[in-house]
Amino acid sequence: MKTVQIQFLGASGTVTGSKFYLKTPELNLMVDCGMFQGLKELRQINWKPLPIDVSKVDVVLLTHGHLDHTGYLPRLVKEGFKGKIIGTSPTLGITGIILKDSGKIHEEEAEKANKEGYSKHKPALPFYTVEEAKKAIALFDTIAKDE
Repeated sequence: MKTVQIQFLGASGTVTGSKFYLKTPELNLMVDCGMFQGLKELRQINWKPLPIDVSKVDVVLLTHGHLDHTGYLPRLVKEGFKGKIIGTSPTLGITGIILKDSGKIHEEEAEKANKEGYSKHKPALPFYTVEEAKKAIALFDTIAKDE
């Protein structure tokens, strides 16, 4: 009998950080790859490494382009993911815009924290950069709505 294992990596107990890992004998699939947003306690979870070997994930399937479903993608790539990121054309289009914009905001926040000295980290680092967002975008592969 073939087994499927599912691991909830986010959006369980909270509504942000949607990440679901499905492991089968044939395929290792992540459904969504979102950032935790909102309260500081939730945002800090983003900085913790995922409890899976991301290099073994074959594909990420995006349900839609909101940051709480896509915003962890640049970190996933930085941590060693090399598979495909699949979604419909509208989903991938808006995700690309959102990831680059989010990377720019992270860079600006880190720069401001370093100038004003309010980060407990020296130096303050962006969660991810525009360049890291572009590396994730390079893995996008469009699927049709009926696939």
